[in-house]
Amino acid sequence: MESLDVTSAGIPEATVARLPEYLRALTALLDQGVSTCSSEELAGAAGVNSAKLRKDLSHLGSYGTRGVGYDVEYLRYQISREIGITQDWPVVIVGIGNLGHALANYSGFSSRGFRTVALLDADRARHGELVAGLKIRDFTQLESIVREHGVAIGVIATPARAAQDVCDRMVAAGIGSILNFAPTLLTVPDGVDVRKVDLSSELQILAYHEQRKLSAGQLPGSHSGVVGPDAEVPA
Repeated sequence: MESLDVTSAGIPEATVARLPEYLRALTALLDQGVSTCSSEELAGAAGVNSAKLRKDLSHLGSYGTRGVGYDVEYLRYQISREIGITQDWPVVIVGIGNLGHALANYSGFSSRGFRTVALLDADRARHGELVAGLKIRDFTQLESIVREHGVAIGVIATPARAAQDVCDRMVAAGIGSILNFAPTLLTVPDGVDVRKVDLSSELQILAYHEQRKLSAGQLPGSHSGVVGPDAEVPA
């Protein structure tokens, strides 16, 4: 059963978590030249069932027309407005190692309403290095950058041992939302939101499912469901 936790706007957290998928699907439909779609079509593009989609959208208002479906461009705008990406959000990335470097070069941020305004690192040897059009700056400049650009979102891509200190500094500077790629849990005061992205945990979950398939004999390309030394092999 899904969590019934709701946001301050009265929308269930589970619904909020699916809104980016609806936005992605609507953007893809627009790119294909589709102007209207049914709930079934949108649900299929987003990877959910149509009943769940209709329930999710009901929390935002009534945007569909019976017998016609959804106006793709209008619904995309309404979801973008609900999420808060009808404006650019300035973002600062701290920790420009391999992962931070990749995040800085990720074009998906700018196309989805997020503008990286600064790349920060504590390693003085990296200062001045150009990455994705931005010079790596000293982490000690965090506070002035937050004030200058009105930064509300910070990304942590540091080693685990440095993540909490970076987080504390971000919170003290006025950053209220943090995306954490460091493999550690962060402690933050009430009112600060943290989203944790643990790539190794995601891989471990996939490994679990692969192990289950192997245990059941469900190897890729297998149709019999029985694979092993005792399995019958057609002549």
